[in-house]
Amino acid sequence: MEKQYKDGQYRKFCLYGFIKNLQFFDPYLVFFFLESGLHFLQIGLLFSIREIATNILEIPTGMAADIAGRRRTMVFSFLSYICSFLLFFFFRSFPMQIAAMILFAFGEAFRTGTHKAMIFEYMTLKKITHLKVAYYGHTRGWAQLGSALSALIAAAIVFIAKSYRHVFLFTAFPYVAGLFLMMSYPKELDGTGGDGSASIKERAREVFGGFIKLFTTGTTRKALANSSLFDAFFKTSKDYLQPVLAALALSLPLMTGLGDQQRIALITGMVYCLLYILTSRASMSAGFLTSGKRKDTTVLNLTWLTAAVFLAASGFFLRWDLALPAVILFILYYVLENLRRPVTLGYVSDRIERGILASGLSGESQAKSLFVAVFAPLLGFLADTFSVGIALALFGGLVVLLYPFMRLRK
Repeated sequence: MEKQYKDGQYRKFCLYGFIKNLQFFDPYLVFFFLESGLHFLQIGLLFSIREIATNILEIPTGMAADIAGRRRTMVFSFLSYICSFLLFFFFRSFPMQIAAMILFAFGEAFRTGTHKAMIFEYMTLKKITHLKVAYYGHTRGWAQLGSALSALIAAAIVFIAKSYRHVFLFTAFPYVAGLFLMMSYPKELDGTGGDGSASIKERAREVFGGFIKLFTTGTTRKALANSSLFDAFFKTSKDYLQPVLAALALSLPLMTGLGDQQRIALITGMVYCLLYILTSRASMSAGFLTSGKRKDTTVLNLTWLTAAVFLAASGFFLRWDLALPAVILFILYYVLENLRRPVTLGYVSDRIERGILASGLSGESQAKSLFVAVFAPLLGFLADTFSVGIALALFGGLVVLLYPFMRLRK
């Protein structure tokens, strides 16, 4: 991307992504729940509760962002996240973990769609919307670099503390910094009616009317369904990399003088660091996919099928206790998601009016949350009943079966 577009606000967008992805708990979330004595079904239920709560809140918070201001919405998001992390750290009972998940859902609902809308609003103001795939891909790439650093720091935290719960306490600190970063964003990115002459009631009527149109237009509806369903499959299955890494860590003749938890923590941290460096490069290179004569619909269709193959194949390898190829395929699955996501956002945002972009992207995210709420307990049940490998293989097959219905036309 051209250097002249990398101004001060671009750097703030990148810094936001970097800070937001300093989620030290992310590589160890399943381990934390298992350490707390939960079964995979209970873990799936927690994920489902998070997604249902997010689903209920998604569209109201997106509309609130378009009506009352996107910066205020992002401030509420960071406050909700911080409260969630503190609950996870101080309380380990299942009911309190449910409460922490609901607070996390508040943070997700206030955030999803809102910050992306601010990025696209800025590009519109600067008249550089033709660069949206590359621009968003670069900001997402910095977020993945944040995840890479986060994986290393998280490994050190778990190694020293010999417990997974401390990662939540340390995650709260960068989110406090993110809170102040949001306050520094310019008012013009609020997206509340341009010159501010419209009343709250008028903005609400305008936003609600535009939002309803999203689901009555065939091409927009199909674009939202394709994006949300693919991301739901990824979000549901991605954390199952963690038990795969645990199996790999314990099978390798490395660091045998350490305890099992410390070996798992170090190997998981190193793999996740490598993973996020790769996904960062993938996101920053996403603009190349739609350059020249390549169509975004072709890219989205091919990545859908390729992801299904990676997911199913990793499940089969894991079923036969071949952890290393399973991990490699999971890493490729992550890379593919980060190549695809900027293209998806560009494709979807082209079909949503500027004034309701936060609402529209929140609607896409809400649909994803609804799918995850269904898929997460299902995948957890399959993993408990059969094995993680068989569950992932069956999940990959489901992605293939849904392709004819989700295929995008040129």
